[in-house]
Amino acid sequence: MGNGRGIPFVILIVTILILPLILPVSADGLTRIALKKRSLDENSRVAARLVNGEVDPLKYGGIGLRGVLDGSEEDIIRLKNYMNAQYYGEIGIGSPPQKFTVIFDTGSSNLWVPSAKCYFSVACFFHSKYKSSKSSTYRKNGQSAAIQYGTGAVAGFLSQDHITVGDLLVKDQVFIEATKEPGVTFLVAKFDGILGLGFKEISVDKVVPVWYNMVDQGVIKDPIFSFWLNRNSKDGDGGEIVFGGSDPKHYKGEHTYVPVTLKGYWQFDMGDVLVGGKNTGFCSGGCAAIADSGTSLIAGPTTIITEINQKIGAAGVVSQECKTVVSQYGQQILDLLLTEAQPTKICSQIGLCTFDGAHSVGIGIESVVKGNGVKSSLGRSDAMCAACEMSVVWMQNQLRENKTQELILNYVNQLCERLPSPMGESAVDCGDVSSMPDVSFTIGGKTFELTAEQYILKVGEGPAAQCISGFTALDVAPPRGPLWILGDIFMGVYHTEFDYGNLRVGFAKAA
Repeated sequence: MGNGRGIPFVILIVTILILPLILPVSADGLTRIALKKRSLDENSRVAARLVNGEVDPLKYGGIGLRGVLDGSEEDIIRLKNYMNAQYYGEIGIGSPPQKFTVIFDTGSSNLWVPSAKCYFSVACFFHSKYKSSKSSTYRKNGQSAAIQYGTGAVAGFLSQDHITVGDLLVKDQVFIEATKEPGVTFLVAKFDGILGLGFKEISVDKVVPVWYNMVDQGVIKDPIFSFWLNRNSKDGDGGEIVFGGSDPKHYKGEHTYVPVTLKGYWQFDMGDVLVGGKNTGFCSGGCAAIADSGTSLIAGPTTIITEINQKIGAAGVVSQECKTVVSQYGQQILDLLLTEAQPTKICSQIGLCTFDGAHSVGIGIESVVKGNGVKSSLGRSDAMCAACEMSVVWMQNQLRENKTQELILNYVNQLCERLPSPMGESAVDCGDVSSMPDVSFTIGGKTFELTAEQYILKVGEGPAAQCISGFTALDVAPPRGPLWILGDIFMGVYHTEFDYGNLRVGFAKAA
């Protein structure tokens, strides 16, 4: 998930209602925590906005974890998967435990949850909040702390308490009580907080991560954790995280291991990328990569991502929405202009914007924090509103030049093609998925292949379905780059083992 230290990330946040179900300790001595969900109501305003892509599809979006060994000393956390874009599980903080849903994120290293002292951030009112007065094992720290993620930020203060993760008890864990969660990122997130599983080198304020304390306190047998992500979004089982090893029921064959080359993220060296079986050449001399359970998509250098998206026919979401406006509403906009309707009210008249008395505004999410500043993030309703308003201006100018209606509509459609997507997301035609090429990654001298069905994120069903490319551009300069982020799309196909004891990452075909 990135901690904001030079690596920008984008998020896909999806919300659903879940009903936790705590299952008893099984015969093999392992505690399983399952999460149940209710189906997404696409008629609700928030759900419909999110299904329509109003928050970007990369960060805070996925985590999954793994399996069970009979008679083992591993601990398993079952995860919920929603639309293959967000995975989360439950932990407890304090004595007695206060329950929170968290993203288990290998791209950051701190644990934070909302604080009962969060009074002025709207997001806190929609999530569980930690109450230190309710815990007998709470210890005051009070040091201020803040984390800048790629697509959001939290601030608050440090506290100390016991943490329960599945059947494990981690004592005296320092974590962040978040008192500020600005922006929309955490407002629409189903999860309450984030539990970082990265290295201590990227831990804010040098807080010892939960994983380190698990190892140091001897609550797990082997210093390994692993992820199994269930990519069947209709399946009630979202996946599992296993602390202490791997479950052979969730992978085929043997893992291919590569050494961690830089502690911080789980970073390793990767070879060339192949599209349709042909080398792209960009990483023939080697690229860095990280396995990031907190990222939904796959991010890589613009040079290769552009080539991949061109070969699969991906188009910028904003351009696509603009062209949709022209094809579906272009003639109506022209007709209204010719009847001398007020230009500023046209888009609200046809239902693409609302009118606040002075100008038209989008119905969707307005902005998210990205990098070091605030940038607009056009979602579907925002994009269509903006495209409509731009089309009105373009058509007005063409009408002044006495152009024919056919020429005007063609001209506006051409302008749409030049609109960049603000955060790099790309859409594809769902009907073309079967003809798209495979994309493969070379890791440890072996080829790890993804089919189009595996790297395309499909939202919705039938004629209303939308398909999003699983690839987004991210340019990191040497010596840290070129860098690839292999998120849930990759980890869902390949079971991933994080071996802290041997400082290596392993990949095997998921079962």
